[in-house]
Amino acid sequence: MCKQQRGVRRSTGSARVNTVGTRPARQAGHEVQTLDLQCINTLRTLAIDQVQQANSGHPGTPMGAAPTAYCLWQRFLRFDPEDAAWPDRDRFVLSVGHASALLYGLLHLCGVKAATGLDRSREGLAVAMADLQRFRQAGSRCTGHPEHGWTTGVETTTGPLGQGVATSVGMAIAQAWLAATYNRPGFTLFEHRVFALAGDGDMMEGLSAEAASLAGHLKLGRLCWIYDSNRISIEGSTDITFTENVGARFTACGWQVLQVPDANEIEATTLALSTFEATDNRPTLVIVHSHIGYGAPHQQDTAAAHGEPLGVDEARAAKQFYGFDPDASFAVPDGVREHFHAHFGRRGTGAHEAWCERFAAYRAQYPELAAQIDQMQRRELPGAWDSLLPAFEPDAKGLATRDASGQVLNAIAAHVPWLLGGAADLAPSTKTTLASDFAGAFEPSSPAGRNVHFGIREHAMCAVASGMALSGLRPFAASFFVFTDYCRGAIRLAAMMGLPVVYVWTHDSIALGDDGPTHQPIEQLASFRAMPGMVLLRPADANEVTEAWRVVMALRDRPASLVLSRQALPTLDRRRYASAAGVARGAYVLADADDGRPDVMLLASGSEVALCIAAFEQLTLEGLKARVVSMPSWDLFERQDEAYRDHVLPAAVTARVSVEAAAALGWDRYVGRHGAIIAMHGFGQSAPGPAALSHFGFDVAHVLAAARQQLARRERGPEP
Repeated sequence: MCKQQRGVRRSTGSARVNTVGTRPARQAGHEVQTLDLQCINTLRTLAIDQVQQANSGHPGTPMGAAPTAYCLWQRFLRFDPEDAAWPDRDRFVLSVGHASALLYGLLHLCGVKAATGLDRSREGLAVAMADLQRFRQAGSRCTGHPEHGWTTGVETTTGPLGQGVATSVGMAIAQAWLAATYNRPGFTLFEHRVFALAGDGDMMEGLSAEAASLAGHLKLGRLCWIYDSNRISIEGSTDITFTENVGARFTACGWQVLQVPDANEIEATTLALSTFEATDNRPTLVIVHSHIGYGAPHQQDTAAAHGEPLGVDEARAAKQFYGFDPDASFAVPDGVREHFHAHFGRRGTGAHEAWCERFAAYRAQYPELAAQIDQMQRRELPGAWDSLLPAFEPDAKGLATRDASGQVLNAIAAHVPWLLGGAADLAPSTKTTLASDFAGAFEPSSPAGRNVHFGIREHAMCAVASGMALSGLRPFAASFFVFTDYCRGAIRLAAMMGLPVVYVWTHDSIALGDDGPTHQPIEQLASFRAMPGMVLLRPADANEVTEAWRVVMALRDRPASLVLSRQALPTLDRRRYASAAGVARGAYVLADADDGRPDVMLLASGSEVALCIAAFEQLTLEGLKARVVSMPSWDLFERQDEAYRDHVLPAAVTARVSVEAAAALGWDRYVGRHGAIIAMHGFGQSAPGPAALSHFGFDVAHVLAAARQQLARRERGPEP
């Protein structure tokens, strides 16, 4: 790992308990030390200039953390700049996302190429000098916070603090699982490490504590968090808010904790990272003590250096301190790029070439396993993956859609080996346990297990699922629908990144009953429908569940939420009613007037569809022409062409009723200004499920009354 390279300064300290000193100096030469310092200061000045030119951004952390990041990238990171999608590359997550100018400088100086296995739309450098000069401007690859999928080399979108470190735990879980599943004697295909650079804010966020607890329990020995502790936040010194012993907390969680007293002593950082490399039975936290705004004469160690440009005079003074021309902007001294190439570049390229040779031999000996790895990287599914999906017979008593989902999930898992996941301590309730003998639990002693026990850590669970998806796996994560409020930040980033995570949310309405309004979701459906990039499906019966899973598994660039019932729902007779295959189009005509020209339409999703079917049958007996439209996914429906949407919801039929045991928000789009909306207008109540539904008007009688009122309005003619 290029341990022969030298650092910026020599320390007089020595190693002691939990504190890393420097190793004895080797024959390295003054020239290498000078180049190390030149590279570090180039990263600093590029960050200063990016923020200064944009008149926006965060220069202080890049200035303080540059030596740490440089040491990691130049001496340890295995990353091929020619192919940033190499499956066994080390992962670097910038959890302290506001320090994005530091990452962009690294990507530029290391010559990382833009093309990846998933996106070949851009050629050349991932971050060109022109991008640095247009930091935070429209079209630049140097966005305000790192965005995965937009800038090659950004392993995950970060910015909201805590998200990066938590996502890195998912990457480390994926590495352990891939190694246990696919490595064979003589063929080590997956041995990469996962590094995350964090700051004080990351450590304060509860999400990082959840993730650290899980990582410690799982003994993820190839995970290393580097905590850049500069002890400054926006409001000032962390002395006013954050005085706990972070190292002691992580030690209690089962981590190895190492201290580097001074970020500028990169030999101490080198020794700490070498200690991490030699540790395989627990994750490592390296606490590096740094100075925010290092080198700025008036702003170092102040909140002023955190989130605004230094200003012209302060920037000039900092550059002078570094030995740079104070009047030069975006300067890259001779030899800097070459120095990165000689170590970072050659190490990564060489490791990748060796891996490719190894994989070619592996493919010859294990063609089926190699094909699975190929499919994972392309986000493809095995052939005939859906050949054994269950079809459910008509049954008036029926079963809960969560139960049907459990059956479908297990049928899929038997054919998709990299489908794995779990729940936040609710697998028995969400029906997300993979019950087959091949599954097992993912634990330190069984890293090939496919049932992940996340514990009561909803937020960490969803961030971890994103990390698993970013590593090529197909993860699922489950909980009660109301508890999505605990994990919204991670779900939103998954949607932003277009990750095909499958979320299974059960106990979807007031019908869950006795647990009361604290557990009964109301506004969650509307909020998920409002989230860009999220595919939400709320199936009406067991066969709609099967078709919903068929839709979800085919997604490659979007997450999906399956919203499922606790209570049993009738399994509809598809010989009388339309095929559940209509789920793929988001909404479909489930039951219709004999002539296909209804006078009133009943619209619903999920459990309320059965109410509409019962009302439809009664209206038909009365000689009234009705149509029932099952609407499991508004998003998919809106993606259909206008002709199909007009066919399902003809504009000429204005008598409309929507029924959904959730907030009314959004239904006016489909029932129109004068349509009836049977929905929730407050929180629920603690009562048995049927009683709660009846109390709030979710019964056939109320649907019939609303339909008759709509028909009466239709007979009266247009309202003024």
